[in-house]
Amino acid sequence: MKVSTKTKDIVIVGIMSALLITVQVSLSFLPNIELVSLLVILSTIIFGWKTLYIIYVFVLAEGFLYGFGIWWICYLYVWTILMLISMIFRKNRSPFFWAVIAGAFGLAFGALCLLPYFFIGGVAMAISDYINGIPFDVIHCISNYVSTLVLFKPLYNLFVRISKK
Repeated sequence: MKVSTKTKDIVIVGIMSALLITVQVSLSFLPNIELVSLLVILSTIIFGWKTLYIIYVFVLAEGFLYGFGIWWICYLYVWTILMLISMIFRKNRSPFFWAVIAGAFGLAFGALCLLPYFFIGGVAMAISDYINGIPFDVIHCISNYVSTLVLFKPLYNLFVRISKK
């Protein structure tokens, strides 16, 4: 029995969204150590534009789990920025390359999230929030770099095998 492409796409979006939520919640006790960046990169490489659906199901679930605060507004666009960067370099399979991208994204995460703070509290609020978050951005950078360097290849191979079934 052949499964329709539409059904397969819905299952992929559901499973990948659940995976993002699961790894985020399971690592939430560690400040700025996450696997969501790596999974968004891999999803983009393997599933392409379907990753937008995966991201927005994940972001909506995050809002229901943790509340729809100011941070949630930036999640609406920040993961899409990572996906768009990943789309540009989608053909690259180098773990080192993706580790550098993930690390840079982690370092830039705080700056990327300033937009809502700028509109709500002005320049002073945005700058103070950014400065306050620098240590967390450094942790985010290092953890993204290391986790991507270590896990990119095995997870890529796993995702490729699963996506062909």
